[in-house]
Amino acid sequence: MHKSEIAAIMKSVRKGALSVEKAVDRLSHLPYEDLSFAKVDHHRHLVQGVPEVILAQGKSAAEIRSIAKTMYRRCGRVLITKATKEVYDCLRLEQAVYHPASGVISAGAVKEKTRGLVMIASAGTSDIPVAEEAAVTASFLGSKVETEYDVGVAGIHRLLDKKRKFSSARVVVVVAGMEGALPSVIGGLTDRPVVAVPTSTGYGTSFGGLTALFAMLNSCVPGIAVMNIDNGFGAGCLAHKINTI
Repeated sequence: MHKSEIAAIMKSVRKGALSVEKAVDRLSHLPYEDLSFAKVDHHRHLVQGVPEVILAQGKSAAEIRSIAKTMYRRCGRVLITKATKEVYDCLRLEQAVYHPASGVISAGAVKEKTRGLVMIASAGTSDIPVAEEAAVTASFLGSKVETEYDVGVAGIHRLLDKKRKFSSARVVVVVAGMEGALPSVIGGLTDRPVVAVPTSTGYGTSFGGLTALFAMLNSCVPGIAVMNIDNGFGAGCLAHKINTI
């Protein structure tokens, strides 16, 4: 529930258009709703500016469906990450959209986008799933998003062609596996905030993304924010918050 919805309920009570009992009923699910196996935090958007999001990993299809339906019923929107097509098929949720590249399911995304732009870049095609998770998340929350994929340092001329485009954004999310060099390169080309996301893409000594993570943490470009490995969702949230400050 958004602040505007709570304010509307209070105004309706004050005007006499809504009884106190009905107002209490509408607000009864705050701050959370207890489903026994999950405590759904409908209050989170008011506190953090980002609603609770369902991580599909480790949950049964029935649990995901139950959580998603109560969230959608109360708030009119829901976002599910790390999901499969099978989860989407079991969901049977009105207006739900499955984004196969990222494994994200969304319903009720914000339609009025903010003026600022979030740019999402991936080093390689193999990094696109994580980049798409960031893109879908930021767009769902209300940010305008544009993407540039496969612009890694192995063919750096592909990146240099897009230099002006990155400078037009309010924040740039850079997703890279292998040696994780791309955030440093982009950070050296623009004054925009850079959110770096290491991915688990790479050969043996990439150590499942640790090499890229350490490279980003040790970047000589000051002020780069670094997410956890494969955490496109977290990057999308941070980028949206920066974009809407």
